[in-house]
Amino acid sequence: MYGLFGAPGFSGEIIKLNVGGARFSTSKQTLTCIPDSFFSSLMSGRIPSVRDEEGAIFIDRDPTVFAPILNYLRTKELNLKGVDIQTLRHEAEFYGISPLVKNLSLCEDLERSSCGNVLFHGILPPPSLPPRLERSDHRHSLSVDAEMRPRPTLARGTSLREASQRPVSAIEPRLARADLDMPLEAGTDPHRVLIVSGHHNWIVLAYAHFVCCYRIKESTGWQLVFTSPYLERTIERVALNSRVPLSQSEGKEKMVAVSYGSQIRLWSCQDESSRSQVGTFDLAVHVDSLFFIGSQLVATSHTGKVGVWHAVTQHWQTQEMCGIASHDTAGSFLLLGCTNGSIYYIDMQKFPLRMKDNDLLVTELYHDPSNDAVTALSVYPTPKTSLTGNWIEIAYGTIAGKVRVIVQHPETVGQGPQLFQTFTVHCNPISKVMLSEKHLISVCQESNHVRTWNVTRFRGMISTQPGSTPLNSFKILSLEEADLHLTYAAGNNFGPYGDRDDQQVFVQKVVPETDQLYVRLASTGQRVCLIRSVDGSNITSFCVHECEGSSRMGSPPRRYLFTGHSNGSIQMWDLSTGLDNLVKVNKGENVDPNLPGGPSEEELIRLLGHSYVSASRSTTPSMSPATSAQMIPMRVNQLRSGSSSTLANQSTEELPLGAEGGGQQGGESTDGSFYNLKVTHC
Repeated sequence: MYGLFGAPGFSGEIIKLNVGGARFSTSKQTLTCIPDSFFSSLMSGRIPSVRDEEGAIFIDRDPTVFAPILNYLRTKELNLKGVDIQTLRHEAEFYGISPLVKNLSLCEDLERSSCGNVLFHGILPPPSLPPRLERSDHRHSLSVDAEMRPRPTLARGTSLREASQRPVSAIEPRLARADLDMPLEAGTDPHRVLIVSGHHNWIVLAYAHFVCCYRIKESTGWQLVFTSPYLERTIERVALNSRVPLSQSEGKEKMVAVSYGSQIRLWSCQDESSRSQVGTFDLAVHVDSLFFIGSQLVATSHTGKVGVWHAVTQHWQTQEMCGIASHDTAGSFLLLGCTNGSIYYIDMQKFPLRMKDNDLLVTELYHDPSNDAVTALSVYPTPKTSLTGNWIEIAYGTIAGKVRVIVQHPETVGQGPQLFQTFTVHCNPISKVMLSEKHLISVCQESNHVRTWNVTRFRGMISTQPGSTPLNSFKILSLEEADLHLTYAAGNNFGPYGDRDDQQVFVQKVVPETDQLYVRLASTGQRVCLIRSVDGSNITSFCVHECEGSSRMGSPPRRYLFTGHSNGSIQMWDLSTGLDNLVKVNKGENVDPNLPGGPSEEELIRLLGHSYVSASRSTTPSMSPATSAQMIPMRVNQLRSGSSSTLANQSTEELPLGAEGGGQQGGESTDGSFYNLKVTHC
């Protein structure tokens, strides 16, 4: 005769359990001492049970974590030795042990606060969405002034709860015109901060259908001073210039520009009470980069088209050339790295005067000796930087993985830039390069593999005695979803950030949906700090920007990390303090190799969560790895260069999945979206 407690597994008051293959014996009283728990429901029959061959109740959970939970039910004491608190809390939530969950949550709260840590500087609440207007054609039109009211922001440390350039570098020479007008996915959250950018004491935030600007003052803090009208198309790029000189009488204006597809819209605001639309411009091809050089707004496309708008003449000029794979600026000069292996420059300061047959004057500065596409550019601003003068230092990377440094010093005047150094340490196309006062930094496309060198200088000029010496090699691992909108790359550019004569940093975002960022030194990869969202919201975009210091004498500028979030808020972090603390830890220039860099193995596994790693970009995982030479990301990434024949000539030897030099891999998040993971073999 079997009753509830006479059946196998319920022998009298003794309950036999099989948890993940490990057997436990306890009493019914112990299991049911917490009301409304998993075990009380199991004992009452509200949850169906499954028994093993010996009649013990089978529970498919981790027995190692179950042991301290059972001990807590027996003694009301908890032994945390050898058990991760977060994992234990997760299991306690599954079993419904409410008192234990509260105790473990309190333990976790000892290290986390809604007011952040010592680096947390403040939070800006999400702005109100502008009213949606009827669609109309505003191309090349001027709008009337609209009243704007500054919005008070939260004080430093106040919780939101309480208040309520990646450089262009890759391959897809053709983009159909039909794709230009294709809107982003309809599910784009209008409250997510897609892009954050800054200029002097201003920052601009791009949401899906509008942009807004904040300004900081020493007395009042951050204030909202500009909000654009509602835009039907989803914003893809944004640019800000807080100091546009118009004339001696009018002073300086603030300019904000956005682009979507081939369209560019530009606004100006002279004070906090008015705004006006300057115009709408059409590049006729997809806009890949949008930025200001002085008073000029510049738009570039991988197809080889450049558009320039001049603030004084109000003139919009376009110029076609060969495919553009990278760009950089130096003073008033725009440098373009092209798919034909040439580096060109345009003098923006003389733009109104130097026209030739109604074309911009584009001058070739240097041509790569191997005719490789120039996929990354960096100009070191020497004290006498002038592309027509006698002091130029440029580092660039190629599609073949080479990093070259070209120079023109006073002793080589009249000869043009000369090849100074070549590094062949990468086996994949270069995506980023940075030449600073003390370091040369290069990044290739496989897992963002970084190589760094110490740069020797004599009287300010790069020197061969003793020459550049290797410093470090590390990765800025960053997984991406397979179906990204076009703003992801612009809003999640990992750097390097910082002036070329100061410490530069990378900002590492490991997975797309996360509330954590790793800030690391660009020269060594050493971890500066770990940033966690104070309200637990996901970080959707970020940038590092230096704001001017106090008006008091001797107050230096402060460097901040601005993070945009899924709930529309902006959080600010004081990186100057983080870097100062790191200097104290390092005790000068010596770096302890035992100090952490990016995420550890345990941290990486925790960040990945339940993601699935796949070798396919499609929604169905594929067992065959892609070759390392296949550097055509998904269309929405818009990574381009132009020489498909160069790719065809590269080796495409396939290696076994998981072997050194293996192909690209991807992962699937818990919601079914895929992440892209690349394995480096540099």
